[in-house]
Amino acid sequence: MVPKLDAKLLASIRSLRTFAHTCDLEALAKAAQQPLDLIEALVAGEHVAKDDIGVFWGSQIGFAYVNPFAVVITEDAISRLPVEISTKAEALPLYRVGDALTAAMAHPEDEMLVERLSKITKLPVSPVFALPSDVKALIQLHYSTEESLESALNSAENMEQFASGVDLASGGRAIAALAESAQVTSFFDTLVLFALRREASDIHIEPREGESHVRYRIDGNLHEVLTFSRKLHASVVTRLKILTQQNISESRLPADGRFSVQLGTTSVDFRFSSIPSQYGEKAVIRILGSTSGKALLSLDKMKISSSVLKPLRRVIKSPCGIIFVTGPTGSGKTTTLYAALSELNDPSVNISTIEDPIEMKLDGITQTQVQAKIDMTFGRMLRALLRQDPDIMLVGEIRDLETAKIATEAALTGHLVLATLHTNSAPEAIVRLQEIGVASYMVAPSVVAVLGQRLAARTCENCKEPYKASEDVLRRYFNDEQLPEVTFYRGRGCRVCNHTGYRGRVAFHELFLINRAMRAKISEGANLQELTELAARIGFRPLRYDGLKKVLLGLTTIDEIEAQTPVEFEG
Repeated sequence: MVPKLDAKLLASIRSLRTFAHTCDLEALAKAAQQPLDLIEALVAGEHVAKDDIGVFWGSQIGFAYVNPFAVVITEDAISRLPVEISTKAEALPLYRVGDALTAAMAHPEDEMLVERLSKITKLPVSPVFALPSDVKALIQLHYSTEESLESALNSAENMEQFASGVDLASGGRAIAALAESAQVTSFFDTLVLFALRREASDIHIEPREGESHVRYRIDGNLHEVLTFSRKLHASVVTRLKILTQQNISESRLPADGRFSVQLGTTSVDFRFSSIPSQYGEKAVIRILGSTSGKALLSLDKMKISSSVLKPLRRVIKSPCGIIFVTGPTGSGKTTTLYAALSELNDPSVNISTIEDPIEMKLDGITQTQVQAKIDMTFGRMLRALLRQDPDIMLVGEIRDLETAKIATEAALTGHLVLATLHTNSAPEAIVRLQEIGVASYMVAPSVVAVLGQRLAARTCENCKEPYKASEDVLRRYFNDEQLPEVTFYRGRGCRVCNHTGYRGRVAFHELFLINRAMRAKISEGANLQELTELAARIGFRPLRYDGLKKVLLGLTTIDEIEAQTPVEFEG
């Protein structure tokens, strides 16, 4: 039986500090028979924090509250309960501890339902409370499979409009109608859900001569997921354009935009880009958010080697100067900068960011997105930001001379600036600034440090096994005449990692610190080789050095070092 909102309960809700000023007792009384609907409405209206009222309601019904977006949901737990029963019971298996299966439920107080679930799973079920919308959304997400994706695809490809020979090449209303149809919408939604479940970072939808291909980028590598008929391709791209409010009749020019997908009480953001190609428009969707409540990592949890982390922590606490994070697109530069900002975030400090796009919301920090269409560029925003009494500024990317000069001037006038650059190594950041047009005498005193970074696929912990490397491999990484006895690790491939041997990412780092001797060299206009040699003498170690340390710890493989870090040839 579902508890009712009696007078005492109403008083308790009213006492919630974040809700008191907007409390509508009449509305509460009307909703007394449907307390969960009321709770959902309060959360949706941002009258109360989800976790606050979740803990509160759980205490009222005598069960612990869990935010299912913030816990690790295991495949073993999901496989214990069929999707039909999970959906009907509003119960999501989370994980197994010993012989007990923990399940997030909208109605954990329903003893008969818990007993039935225990019989079906053949395990004692330990229920916890979660908001109904979160449970429903995550059931939809975690039961998304290749089979459900194929089923949604078949339904879309077998639509009557395709069979009747509608002229899809002409575009216009016919394509728009198809893009808005239940079948195409369902296929697109399933495609996105399955990408989220597989923890993909990008979705590629590529038209080719005979059919269209869908590939997900998972742990840095592209994996083909499915192919579908070319007749469906235009309606899928049009669906994206409708979501991002693009001109659906224009297919000759590149297009880009953003959209969000609501999953329960959580919203996941996406960035869309399309370009014309030989066989139609190719679309790429970048997944900016995550379904995990733990998406924002701290520096401590990023597996940064202590030889890099300790000096990095010192330099980010500098009162002024520029700190760069460098690397190619998709190497985790923004994640590292966010982690640094979260460590620096304090009510006594004014922190602002200029980004393109804003990839994650940070509490207590002013975030601004550039808008090139209205000439709100990095340079223009940075100049305006300097009039906002900032202490710390994050510049998403330094692309041009104007932005670079303003950033260096800000660093020289008492501000700490964090920024990214696209270079192959940390020392190249200095040369890059000079190539952009910043004078050496400004670069030398303004730059404090440069952190180079790459992301590599992480060895699957579930199927990791040791092995002995060949002599050729050892000689590439060790200069000793007597080769060391070392053990490397690799993943055999299992269901958890989708038989790839990898699950998740780990970063390699190199930290280029600027001391007095280095500043003198930069002022003299030293070239990259001279800067790198001097850096090596004061302790600089390249990406491959850190990569090898991660290999020896069993976090990744030699293959990933080869794939993600540049080779340095001597002589």
